[in-house]
Amino acid sequence: MAKKGGYSDQDIEVLEGPDKVRKRPAVIFGSNGIEGCEHSMFEILSNSIDEAREGYGNRIVVTRFLDGSVEVQDFGRGIPVGFNEKYGKYNWELVFCEMYAGGKYKTNSGGSYEYSLGLNGLGLCATQFASEYMEAEIKRDGQKYSLRFEKGFNVGGLISEPYSKKDTGSRIKWKPDLSVFTDISIPLEYYQDVIKRQAIVNSRVHFELKNQIKGGFETFEYYYENGIADYVREIVGDEALSSVQFWTADRVGKDRDDLPEYKVKLNVALTFCNKQQLIEYYHNSSWLEFGGSPEKAVTSAFVSQIDSYLKQNGKYTKTDPKIKFQDISDCLVLVSSSFSTETSYLNQTKKAITNKFIQEAMTEFLRHQLEVYFLENKTEAERICDQVLVNMRSRVKAEATRVSIKKTLSASNDLTNRVQKFVDCRSRDVSVRELFIVEGDSALGACKQARDSEFQALIPVRGKILNCLKSEYDKIFKSEIIVDLIRVLGCGVEVKSKHVKDKNMVTFNLDNLRWNKIIICTDADVDGYQIRTLILTMLYRLTPSLISAGKVFIAESPLYEITSGDQTWFAYTEKEKADALNEIGNKKYTVQRSKGLGENDAEMMNLTTMNPATRRLIKIEPAEAQATAEKFDLLLGDNLAGRKDYIANYGHLYIDMTDVS
Repeated sequence: MAKKGGYSDQDIEVLEGPDKVRKRPAVIFGSNGIEGCEHSMFEILSNSIDEAREGYGNRIVVTRFLDGSVEVQDFGRGIPVGFNEKYGKYNWELVFCEMYAGGKYKTNSGGSYEYSLGLNGLGLCATQFASEYMEAEIKRDGQKYSLRFEKGFNVGGLISEPYSKKDTGSRIKWKPDLSVFTDISIPLEYYQDVIKRQAIVNSRVHFELKNQIKGGFETFEYYYENGIADYVREIVGDEALSSVQFWTADRVGKDRDDLPEYKVKLNVALTFCNKQQLIEYYHNSSWLEFGGSPEKAVTSAFVSQIDSYLKQNGKYTKTDPKIKFQDISDCLVLVSSSFSTETSYLNQTKKAITNKFIQEAMTEFLRHQLEVYFLENKTEAERICDQVLVNMRSRVKAEATRVSIKKTLSASNDLTNRVQKFVDCRSRDVSVRELFIVEGDSALGACKQARDSEFQALIPVRGKILNCLKSEYDKIFKSEIIVDLIRVLGCGVEVKSKHVKDKNMVTFNLDNLRWNKIIICTDADVDGYQIRTLILTMLYRLTPSLISAGKVFIAESPLYEITSGDQTWFAYTEKEKADALNEIGNKKYTVQRSKGLGENDAEMMNLTTMNPATRRLIKIEPAEAQATAEKFDLLLGDNLAGRKDYIANYGHLYIDMTDVS
């Protein structure tokens, strides 16, 4: 119902002072949750980084306290806090209490900062406004200044005292306000990640992180003498395909003809590696999580130059398509750290830049550097381009496999008509439906008589299926029984490949699973165990999420049927057999080794295998997935040496030692 009274002139409001941030923190920080609180910390850290980059102080200390408060200390020039004649106010009032007040508006015209991470004069003031309290200690001009703010307002004014020591800088401590942010518990991992990134792109600046714990502090230090080049070497270790390259250049240009020129500094460190892949972009030391101009430049330059090399050297075959950047990035480790005196960020969170000139300058720069590098390093160029071709051909094959699988699995929805010998149940309620994967046609007949046709369906496995750990996808999906099983499951498959970025390449969707339980039902003999293992292997490789979701079970078959008079015991272990015989005592009895599923009568099958009230199921627990995967890889995969060692050490445990003398 509409509110009575309409929309009047008096309904218009203006947020003033701290309320500009406290009531709408997401406008400045991108969120009022933990992400926004994290960004507020980065705003203060950014100011200290800008000082160090300008050559004032080479050490920054960040302290994380148990109560959620934070302290950032630098050894730069110290924030100007004296009287500003131009505005008739003290500078501490401007930078701590005025939005859009700061010293970084003249980066392109001889101001105090050139390549500045901070730009808008918002970070310090906005963080102060969003804090429960903020304390500042500033050393400069032979004075030590102190300030305190609570809920965005100054308490006690500026306190000044003489300071005779030579060190200068700023120390700011604050506690984010829980009435502004929904969460202020910034995790230690965030601090570690952010500070390490800043050390990487600010060479020769020492970063120290102190984390308060019960009883004291633990300390982490970050330092990169050669910045991004050292970081790339750290990533690849001794596994690179090529030497680490560090390229740098300075450019001057403009984003539009009628706009002023600005300076750009480009730094790129890179190598190629089969074992590690990493591409990161930074601008004015801010990590560009979403890339923008540098990402477009790298993509364009690398595809253009490597494609040109492949053509000029006759590397493509007649059937090869042109390479894509994905084929290059699969073996590329690259870190770009650019700086400019004018920067157009996507927004205040600085996760992407949009400068047209930076993109153009970086594209031209990288094309030229790659061309020279390939000419001067023929062996490395050949190795790199051959690997890119391998990646491209693997991707093309994976895409062809995906299309083929999708086509194979997207036939008619009438399962009865398209899956041989599949026996469906009547219920359409997925929460009760059970699918029994049974061993052979004879077991199918016995289970069909014993099942509850309302909610239990059956599909037979005709012979031993492929070992899916050792088979290529194209061979796997030529197997009729495997395709039939996947069709009946209904949820698609998960194809794992580094050349397929989408984990669920064939639109795997657990919500489309047609069954509440998938029950593997095989004989309790060597052949039955092998078939069971092969089915589990198939599910592990093609639909591992079914195991993680706890949907896969094994129907446990009894080893013995013991009869005494009109009573029958089913023993699933030797101990249960002994317990039954003890219970029978001196009465006459018969012990019969359990028959195969196809030889059991319907009543026994129902009692021991099908009836939820009396059967035994072994659930494949999600926690066992990793151990199961490792054992599958060892016993069914390509690790021949490991398998030989395992058999030598444990094979005796699996040998039937029956006395045949």
